[in-house]
This record gives sequence, structure tokens and C-alpha cells, in this order.
Amino acid sequence: MTEGEAAPAAVEQGRRNLAVRVVAALVLAPTAIAMAYAGGWLWTVLVTLGAIGLYVEWLMVVGRARQMRVAASGVVALAATGFCLALGRIDAAAVPLVLGLAAVLVLSSKPRGWTAAGFCYAAAAQVASVLVRLDQVYGFEALILLLLVVWVTDIGGYFAGRGIGGPKLWPRVSPRKTWAGAVGGFVASLIVAAGFAALGLGDTGPVLLLGAALSIASQLGDLFESAVKRRFGVKDSSHLIPGHGGLMDRLDGYVAAVVMAAIFGLLRCGVDGVGRGLMVW
Repeated sequence: MTEGEAAPAAVEQGRRNLAVRVVAALVLAPTAIAMAYAGGWLWTVLVTLGAIGLYVEWLMVVGRARQMRVAASGVVALAATGFCLALGRIDAAAVPLVLGLAAVLVLSSKPRGWTAAGFCYAAAAQVASVLVRLDQVYGFEALILLLLVVWVTDIGGYFAGRGIGGPKLWPRVSPRKTWAGAVGGFVASLIVAAGFAALGLGDTGPVLLLGAALSIASQLGDLFESAVKRRFGVKDSSHLIPGHGGLMDRLDGYVAAVVMAAIFGLLRCGVDGVGRGLMVW
């Protein structure tokens, strides 16, 4: 194929990939929103399955997936944690988490740090997702704000990066990401936050600051996952989601944003008021 023929082929391939991404998003996004609205054990089941998927994919990325005892112990611990969280026993959830981490450390081959980091990564996403939604009054709107900010940061970054191009953000870690994409995603997150404020869902200043912080956390989470994959020479964490790669590829920004949000809300209003801690000032 000549250079002249390759360019149109690449454009056509890009269009097909974008179409697949859009279709997958149109299926996954309403499902996530519906489960978030339902809350309770339904949301807990969804995030527990997601956490298990994240853990397994992490093991695949770092080359530990064939260590079945390590994989099984982590999966069982995350499932037991989800069971405790579904029953509303957040205190009891600490037991399987501690035992699971201990089992992963003992059973994993050296170096153990990467395996343990994968379990902590998945567990943090699981617990933080439940804590943000736990608030019966503000949990849903806090979670929807977080989800929308993460999504538009990714979408805005994609189109701004493709449309504008320019200097790379961190070429050694993520060759495709540009400063234009980072700014585009950031601006998109501010638009979402401003929309929430216009609807009376939070004061303008704090909501804009929250949207900005979540967008930055999301982009840092994306870069972190890219750095892990680059470290182990992996392009995609898996091919589970058409057009998106694996769960780690799709949830990298969400994990960082939801963990940051949970910690911040927890410090402000405690376990039962994480959503209020994010939305009420």
C-alpha cells in the first residue's frame, strides 16, 4: 500500500473505531446511570463486578494472571467485601480487605508490590464508589456529576486532541495525548459543572472547583494507567469492551476521580455523608 492509499485507509479505520466506541458507550452509560440511580445492593453488585474485573486485568498487565491462587484470593476477598457493603456493613468490609491483601502478598511471587498494588487499586475503586452513592439525599447527584465529568473529560480530550493536535502532554507515557486534549477535557468538565450549578445542584463556585478537581484527577488516573501499561509493554489491558479495550482502559480516570471524591467527602462529612460533603457548601 502506498503512502497516498494509507492515509484514507487510516481515516476510515479511525471512523470505524469511533463508531464502535460510540455504540459501546450508548450501551454502557445508560446501564451505569440506571444502576447508580437504583443505588443499594444493585450499585454495589455492579461496582464489585467492576472491581473484580479491574483486579484480574491488572494481574494480566503485570504478568501475574497465571498465578491462580493469587487471582482467586483477591477475587474472593473483593466479592466478600461487596457482600458486606451490600448489607450496609462498611465496618465489616475491612476484614476481607485486610485478609485479601495479606493473602495476595503471601501467595504472590516476588516482587510482590505490583500484585498488592492491583488489589489495592481495585478495592479502593470498589469502596469509594459505594461511599459516594451511600448518601441517600446527595449520593446520586454527586455520583452523576462525577460520572459526567469523567466522561466529558475523556470525550472533550479526544476531540480536542484530534482536532487541534499540537504538543504532546507526556509522550514517553502516552504518545497520543496532547496538551490541547487535556485543556479541552478540562473545559468540558467546567461546562458540566456549570450546568449543575445552573440547575440548582450546588453553589456555582464550589461546584466549578469540584468539577475542575475531578477532571484533573481523571486525567492523572488515565496517565497512571498508561504508565503501568508502558512499564510492562502492554497496549490494552484487555479487549473486553469493543472500541475501548478493557475495564482498566475505560475506568482509569473514574477510579482516580471517585477515590479522590470519596476521600474529600469523607473528611468533610463522614461515612454517611460523602455525597453531602461534595455537593453542599
